[in-house]
Amino acid sequence: SDLSVPKGTKCKHEQARATARQKANDDERGTAASRGYDADWSKLRFRFLHHNPKCCVCGAPATHVDHVKSVREAPHLRLEWSNLRSMCGPCHSRRTARDQSQNWGKKH
Repeated sequence: SDLSVPKGTKCKHEQARATARQKANDDERGTAASRGYDADWSKLRFRFLHHNPKCCVCGAPATHVDHVKSVREAPHLRLEWSNLRSMCGPCHSRRTARDQSQNWGKKH
């Protein structure tokens, strides 16, 4: 029928709502630089990965540097070596998903 939508897709109305939600989330989140991920962070991240090349969770090659205490939670620890840990992509994604689900709906 003309009213059905193929499995795994969204109708144009639901897609428009999803796009609007994502834009609102992006606007609220701010840019990477405004969240503390600037040139100083980039330099520190590069050095930290050089000295800590393995994921602290599984031992795979690390591609991410994670803040033990988040920048939102402890901005003064943003560039503190002791607040950082190296992680591979999958472990970092799991950590981020867990943290974001615990903070869902909380205002900063």
